[in-house]
Amino acid sequence: MRSDLMKKGLERAPHRSLLKAMGYTDEEIARPLIGVVNSANEIIPGHVHLNTIAEDVKAGIRLAGGTPILFPAIGVCDGIAMGHTGMKYSLASRELIADSTEVMAMAHPFDGLVLIPNCDKIVPGLLMAALRLNIPAVFVSGGPMLAGTRRDGTSADLISVFEGVGAVRAGKMTQKNLKTLEDCACPGCGSCSGMFTANSMNCVTEALGLGLPGNGTIPAVHAARRRLAKQAGMKVVELVKKDIRPRDIATPDAFRNALAVDMALGCSTNTVLHLPAIAHEAGIKLDLDLFNEISKKTPNLCHLSPAGEHHVEDLDLAGGIQAVIKTIADLGIIHQDALTVTGKTVGENIREAKVYNDEVIRPLNRPYSREGGIAVLRGNLAPDGAVVKQSAVADAMLVNEGTARVFDSEEAAITAILDGRIKPGDIVVIRYEGPKGGPGMREMLSPTSAIAGMGLDTSVALLTDGRFSGGTRGAAIGHISPEAAEGGPIALVREGDRIAIDIPAKTLTLKVSDEKLKKRKKEFVPPEPAIKTGYLARYAKLVTSAGTGAIFKE
Repeated sequence: MRSDLMKKGLERAPHRSLLKAMGYTDEEIARPLIGVVNSANEIIPGHVHLNTIAEDVKAGIRLAGGTPILFPAIGVCDGIAMGHTGMKYSLASRELIADSTEVMAMAHPFDGLVLIPNCDKIVPGLLMAALRLNIPAVFVSGGPMLAGTRRDGTSADLISVFEGVGAVRAGKMTQKNLKTLEDCACPGCGSCSGMFTANSMNCVTEALGLGLPGNGTIPAVHAARRRLAKQAGMKVVELVKKDIRPRDIATPDAFRNALAVDMALGCSTNTVLHLPAIAHEAGIKLDLDLFNEISKKTPNLCHLSPAGEHHVEDLDLAGGIQAVIKTIADLGIIHQDALTVTGKTVGENIREAKVYNDEVIRPLNRPYSREGGIAVLRGNLAPDGAVVKQSAVADAMLVNEGTARVFDSEEAAITAILDGRIKPGDIVVIRYEGPKGGPGMREMLSPTSAIAGMGLDTSVALLTDGRFSGGTRGAAIGHISPEAAEGGPIALVREGDRIAIDIPAKTLTLKVSDEKLKKRKKEFVPPEPAIKTGYLARYAKLVTSAGTGAIFKE
């Protein structure tokens, strides 16, 4: 066993002594030692209940003859960090999570790992760690939050509240009604209830084969989630005995499966940032063009919030991720022989899957759209790519030309939006918010929600070298690369320039002559770093473009 490095033989008597200091018996020490990576904390609704999940995982490990050993992972709540300096730390935390998990699992050579994430950067951070370490591993998330319910019986979620702020400023909602919405939108623990980044990544983990069936959709408050945690604990001991490792599962075919499910679901644009970074840890390159290639073959079958009225609990009742996989498997785009943590192939897992609600998971002959939920755009404004959640864009905005309104920070843009200075036909450009320029590539739910709440989402587009929440809807195009801080074309845009967006054609064009752009390029002076000390200053020096997943330089 891998753990023999720290527990077996005469020279390891001191090590065993330290284990016994914590109450471990000889019998427990002799068994497979399973690290349980618990990202529980009391600041994220999706993580506040994870101690319960961890105890169930530990019970499952013991049932299968292993010894569970708990250690923590940090986590940032993107919703609470939104709109202030705290959001600069969110994406940057992904690398810290991966690195610190690597440190723990290498300093203490566990035989296997059960990783318990739930929210936005914790899931990809732990996936990166698992593939880097390549120790037998199973993921079990904390599960999605239930949708909130208004007094009139209609559903609500966190995005409803963000958009409510814009509605109040536009005079479309009273502050009293916003307070009522605030009180009911998030009814309890779990990752926010739409197909936002957290749930997108948990569903993708299941599609990738590293989470058990149900990982992406079983609600946090259901007993089935606790049973799944016990099953994950039992399963990891089996994987240790069979020596099945993450890279045996997360193969190029498995990533293609995950991308196909991503497109069918209409996941967060953040998956385009995280999946290449996760694949990189397995030695696999996911080119941005692959997203478009798979999107063209994969219809969008689900319209979960923010794209539509449904929530993840509805997807679970409709058959969950396995039903989605089975549906698109009929197109021949699913590699059914790919191995999963069940010990079975994808094809074996989906054999009994069934769609129970064909409005939540539409059939192939009646998709919401013929292409997948995400599109990668290129053009002279984004030579290295930009990303849009096309399934959440109004038809009127799929092809659009407008006037650039340029802002060098998220705060400046929000002020202009809420003060009513943005008009129909404008294209809001927010720059110096990329991985290096932010630093940290802030998620911009506040400006997009303000635009939607003020009723401008069918007439105003927003472009940025930053990124968006999975809860964003409208013509919000992010990840523009190269970013402004590196002298990318977005740094050369000026107030009043014309910009053309053609999402079906996958193009993003700044309608300024090459001669003018060359002159502006010569005049460009890089700004001083926004933050010069601490972790973010080091992060800015190491991080690469959003087009490569914002990974660290080798």
